[in-house]
Amino acid sequence: MRARFLCAVVLAAILTPVLAFAQTEHELDGLASWYGGKFQGRLTANGEVFDTNQLTAAHRTLPFGTIVRVINPVSEQQVVVRINDRGPFVEGRVIDLSRA
Repeated sequence: MRARFLCAVVLAAILTPVLAFAQTEHELDGLASWYGGKFQGRLTANGEVFDTNQLTAAHRTLPFGTIVRVINPVSEQQVVVRINDRGPFVEGRVIDLSRA
C-alpha cells in the first residue's frame, strides 16, 4: 500500500509541471464589444453573479475559466479577462467584455 502511494506521489510530481505548461495560445481577430447595465447582478452561464466591475467576458465556445488577452490594434491597449459567460449573440462579434 505504501509503495502504491509513493508511486502516485512521484507520478503526480512528474506530471504537474507538464500540465502547468499545457497552455495553448490561439489568436483570433474580430470585433469585441462590452455588456453590462441590465445584466448587473444576474447569473452568468457558469452560475456566477455578473459584476460589471470584474474583468470577465462572454465567448461562444471557450471553456469557462479560460484567461484571454484582448488587444485593441489601434490603441494597443490590452486587457486580460476570464471567460464566465456565453455570447456574444450579435453577428460579427467575437467576444463580449464586462464594462470594467
